[in-house]
Amino acid sequence: MKSPLILVCLAVSTLFAQFASTSPLNAAEMKRILVLGDSLSGGFGLKPSEAYPALLANKLRAAGLNFQVTNASQTGGTSDGGLERLPGHLKRKIDIFILELGINDAFRGVPVDRIQNNLQQIIDKVKARNPNVRVVIAGMAVPKAFGADDYVSTFGKIFAELATRNGAVLVPYLLEGVAGDSSLNLPDSIHPNAAGQRVLAENVWRVLEPIAREVAHG
Repeated sequence: MKSPLILVCLAVSTLFAQFASTSPLNAAEMKRILVLGDSLSGGFGLKPSEAYPALLANKLRAAGLNFQVTNASQTGGTSDGGLERLPGHLKRKIDIFILELGINDAFRGVPVDRIQNNLQQIIDKVKARNPNVRVVIAGMAVPKAFGADDYVSTFGKIFAELATRNGAVLVPYLLEGVAGDSSLNLPDSIHPNAAGQRVLAENVWRVLEPIAREVAHG
């Protein structure tokens, strides 16, 4: 006859096995989001946990959506640099790809055609390795003080054009509600502070949430 202690141990082991096999956090079920951006996505001057990609990870977790968010953003990142850095991030499957690059190119006066071509190449390479990936493009805008009117106008259109061409979802303007507000930016008036990053997270979450739900249950 088995002792009470052995019976208890067997019962606990059985329950644990059932939980492990049915847990929604099973590693095999985890989806992955890759964010490729610059200092805006990297959370310049802040803790990594305060940048909007980390905040999105919190929102996904709170919504019961099992995603791993990898923030592959780099301060000073450009579209050329994104192309160079991308291959190392294509070794693992990507379910949702958030692309936020281009503004540093614009500040350097890089021709708009080159910026758009680089961003298209990045999207093409991600899709080639992940045919079912969902793409989110973060739109940006150049302040009029930084360039000629025709450059500013042309640059502002490339993100919507890329989204249409690639069947991607567009965040119309990542810095919506943050740009120009001193209370939401660091003293440099360029990079969002922690409060500003929370607004960026909401801007992205509005378009990301429905996609994430589709991918998670697809």
